[in-house]
Amino acid sequence: MTRPAARVAVLISGEGSNLQALIDAEKAGRLGARIVAVVSNRGAARGLERARTAGIEALYLPAARGQERSAYDAALAALLAPREPDLLVLAGFMRIFSAGFVDQFAGRMLNIHPSLLPKYPGLDTHRRVLEAGESLHGATVHFVTAELDAGPAIVQYRLNIRAGDTPDSLAQRVHVGEHVILPRAVSWFAAGRLRLSGGSVMLDGRALHEPVAFDEGGPLE
Repeated sequence: MTRPAARVAVLISGEGSNLQALIDAEKAGRLGARIVAVVSNRGAARGLERARTAGIEALYLPAARGQERSAYDAALAALLAPREPDLLVLAGFMRIFSAGFVDQFAGRMLNIHPSLLPKYPGLDTHRRVLEAGESLHGATVHFVTAELDAGPAIVQYRLNIRAGDTPDSLAQRVHVGEHVILPRAVSWFAAGRLRLSGGSVMLDGRALHEPVAFDEGGPLE
């Protein structure tokens, strides 16, 4: 019996380059999943147009002025419910969720973050990494938990910081890696290889003690 394709909803707030990487992977038959909806909290997000171009339902859900976080999250959950997603992917979604929303989708929500978590959660990571004099930087795909950028890491893309790197040059190089590791993590989930169990990341039935690592220019097993 053929396993039905996992249904994926992607949440965005802006450009949607990681969304495009997912769309491209689906078209190439590398995702093993079907993107059924793209939702943005910003109507001008270019990612919505990327979705429409690909024939994917594009939805805009704005936050009302003064709206409680939990109220927005309830509206988002209601919007997603008829689409029946198996997985939510946060691809540059610039909102923090309430604990109730995270619990509702526990083990079924992935986020991509532009740093080697647990280092540098939050915003402006490329500048902060340079100011700290780090030699390594990258991106992390992790399961979402109630604590910001603190969920268990699944896979990381790592690169060496070069002399003369700027926040912009680092952002461009990290984006390249994001577009590799996010579709890979989604494909693992869609194939039933990846799950969250008791706070531990399980890949192919084994607990990951550290995230799978992909070095810039190297192979990803």
